[in-house]
Amino acid sequence: MNVLILSDSHGLTNELQTIVSRHKQHVDAMIHCGDSELTSDHAALQGMLVVRGNCDYEHRFPTDLLEEIKGIRFFVTHGHLYNVKMTLMNVYYKAKEVGANIVCFGHSHMAGCEQIDDVLFINPGSIYLPRMRREKTYAMLHIDNKNITVHFYNIDGQLLHDLTNTYTTK
Repeated sequence: MNVLILSDSHGLTNELQTIVSRHKQHVDAMIHCGDSELTSDHAALQGMLVVRGNCDYEHRFPTDLLEEIKGIRFFVTHGHLYNVKMTLMNVYYKAKEVGANIVCFGHSHMAGCEQIDDVLFINPGSIYLPRMRREKTYAMLHIDNKNITVHFYNIDGQLLHDLTNTYTTK
């Protein structure tokens, strides 16, 4: 299974559509973790699971989503309501409460992933204004049996090897 994960595009439409076009034939789902600053019917977001970020004014976006994709439970949120810039504990407790295997979030604009107990946390970074590194980033989640790999790419589609991580599920 492959899942494209983006966040914090802040009004960029051409770049968002280019990334989606690059990967849409090879993914089972596409997730936008908020701050798209677009309307829910915007063409750039079609076919995506989208949540509302702190810079989104579209009230048709939910603040959180719990979605099962090929038997894996994803909890998607922007992160500002869980204080993710300070700690992952709040969103960790929410993930445990809803039985999520994977949490996708944004808000901090900092690309990264980590596993706490049996929950994998993925922040794809930002394709608009990254923090803590120069590259504008997004992520691709690949699950094959018990192996989970999170690949990060720059906006031009080049793999960022130093951010790639592989995890084993129980």
